[in-house]
Amino acid sequence: MTKKFNYTYTALTEGEKREVERIRRQYQPNEEKKGMERLTYLDKKVNNGATIPALILGIVGSLLFGLGLAMILEWGIVGWGIAVCALSALPIAAAYPVYRHFLKKYRKKYGEEILALTDQLLQAE
Repeated sequence: MTKKFNYTYTALTEGEKREVERIRRQYQPNEEKKGMERLTYLDKKVNNGATIPALILGIVGSLLFGLGLAMILEWGIVGWGIAVCALSALPIAAAYPVYRHFLKKYRKKYGEEILALTDQLLQAE
């Protein structure tokens, strides 16, 4: 009884090579990212940094509102249900000001680098 080992090698297609390169770029240190890639990265960081806390507040407020409605409609706890619904307005109302605050903060933090990159990219044309 002989043991046989079969090995088949197939080269990566062009699409697979592009996918590997895209994944590789995601794990490179930020300092190595150049030009348009760095600009896109910073823009997403600014926008996501502002969006995420606002979304969390909005979701928490909506869940609290749903809890209040359930308390009123399903469980018959009208007084506490109204109170929970009223309290849910606070995080919902705070979501947009929180978004604006973080957007302003991140624009101030990354604005100079983004403007320098845009100037550099526009002058390269």
